Amino acid sequence: MFKKLLLAVATLVATMGFAFAQVDVNKADQAALDGVKGIGPKTSKVIIDERTKGGAFKDWADFEKRVKGIGKKNAVKLSQAGLTVNGQALPDAAASAPAAMDKPAKDKMAKKDKAGAGSAPASAPASASAPK
Repeated sequence: MFKKLLLAVATLVATMGFAFAQVDVNKADQAALDGVKGIGPKTSKVIIDERTKGGAFKDWADFEKRVKGIGKKNAVKLSQAGLTVNGQALPDAAASAPAAMDKPAKDKMAKKDKAGAGSAPASAPASASAPK
């Protein structure tokens, strides 16, 4: 029983390594690019076509400039998903990770802030907010 459990854990750890494998945009084929979260068949074709036409991407700025649809936000997401340019992750992608918030979460936070703005907490008496 213990051997089966150990084998299952070892298999899980081994497959996790594949999920977070780094994919270099200058070396990857279409299948490898498709494996990066955020890149689909259309984007991978655009990347390969641009790489064929203009040569290898020099850096992230060159990649963002030459590939239509890849801006700063997408570059951060792709770098966090394991995409590299010349073996380098986007330098500020790790710092941007906690700050990145999707639109529904931002909207929810804004509604929550707006609902609570200008009103005293429910547990505080009304006279507590007025200075004496």
